[in-house]
Amino acid sequence: MQNSLPRATIGGLPAAHQVGVDRLLASYRAVPADATVRLAKKSSNLFRARDAATAPGLDVSGLTGVLAVDVSGRTADVAGMCTYEDLVAATLPFGLAPMVVPQLKTITLGGAVTGLGIESTSFRNGLPHESVLEMDVLTGAGEIVTATRDNEHADLFSGFANSYGTLGYATRLRIELEPVKPFVALRHLRFHDLDELADATARISTLREHEGVAVDYLDGVVFTATESYLTLGTQTDEPGPVSDYTGQQVFYRSIQERRTDRLTIGDYLWRWDTDWFWCSRAFGAQNPTVRRFWPRRLRRSSFYSRLIGLDARYHVADRLEARKGRPARERVVQDVEVPVENTAAFLRWFLDEVPIEPLWLCPLRLRDTPEHPARTWDLYPMATDRTYVNVGFWSTVPVTPGVDGATNRLIEAQVTQFDGHKSLYSDSYYSEDEFAALYGGGLYESLKRRYDPSTRLLDLYAKAVRRR
Repeated sequence: MQNSLPRATIGGLPAAHQVGVDRLLASYRAVPADATVRLAKKSSNLFRARDAATAPGLDVSGLTGVLAVDVSGRTADVAGMCTYEDLVAATLPFGLAPMVVPQLKTITLGGAVTGLGIESTSFRNGLPHESVLEMDVLTGAGEIVTATRDNEHADLFSGFANSYGTLGYATRLRIELEPVKPFVALRHLRFHDLDELADATARISTLREHEGVAVDYLDGVVFTATESYLTLGTQTDEPGPVSDYTGQQVFYRSIQERRTDRLTIGDYLWRWDTDWFWCSRAFGAQNPTVRRFWPRRLRRSSFYSRLIGLDARYHVADRLEARKGRPARERVVQDVEVPVENTAAFLRWFLDEVPIEPLWLCPLRLRDTPEHPARTWDLYPMATDRTYVNVGFWSTVPVTPGVDGATNRLIEAQVTQFDGHKSLYSDSYYSEDEFAALYGGGLYESLKRRYDPSTRLLDLYAKAVRRR
């Protein structure tokens, strides 16, 4: 059974998709040869400062939808700029979902693949790019190529993840889907010791069960060194009452208050979006009085992100700090991956040195199936037989006078010391040699020469570190 959207198709895909691709190509050709090529996006989930664009962006307005859902084959063809909010809305009616659904609704599929993404299925399904079967990519050379794991563009397929649009932009991706049940039953396990937390994370990630009950979803929250939790989710079709955290209640606070819970599958997938994990507290949205009058449609990550953008433009927070006689604030918005055996030590160091809490935890293992055996990925190398833990922290700390990004630099050094990596969606401070050693080095340069020979797109180091 295949559901095509809309019915008029070209080569099995909606005719409108080809119109969108043609529009993209036309906008690429209109960019001056000496100008850097960028996407014209209304919003972004990146948190890097960058120079102002000097040329019009590529027109991606026709590349935003779900093109087809193959229910029996459990696959979907999706335009590169389709948000996960729209993708999930198209697949859930068939009892299907993407293998990994990143936490925020406006993350796009193409963005999650080229920039990495993670969620509570990552301990069993890996990262979003690992369930991609094929993708059409507009390369820096201005060509549309189809890349799979074993065709003539297999090198691009292996190197696309973590390239952040510096090799090209995905216009269409075919991804695997998995069956899901209508509800998710949650168990919140409390830990008083970080070593016990890490041990349990390693055990559950490997066994995929706890006390004889299957675990389909796994993530956690660290509030302090003596108060942390793992949340275990199990799919179920058993009917019954469910919680709603899109109203007055706040999901992450429920973890401290309840041992068990139940959500619909849709509410579970978006449980973090309503309050942008816990970051909505910076805007007063968790204050019960304020929340009562805060429009429900604006309780979502995309609106909070817009507020952050306004603050970055007008420096409102820094001005308020200055009025109180306090220093400006350094933004520390990062996700890092640390091997599970090093996680407790890293968390202890972080809680001692960085005044940020809570911290999000999400275990990760590279996907390994009989059809697609585990493999490493060129620009974000990780061991195929190792469990990692993503640690997410998103806040600000007082600026250290005379040192740009002092706290971020300190964290980078510790992550490397603990044999980890960090995602590149936010500020980075590595030297060129450090960056090359961590993110593909010569392999990236080879891909750049083949797929962007005239350097129409930014270089990855320039984009991630120099903030171009």
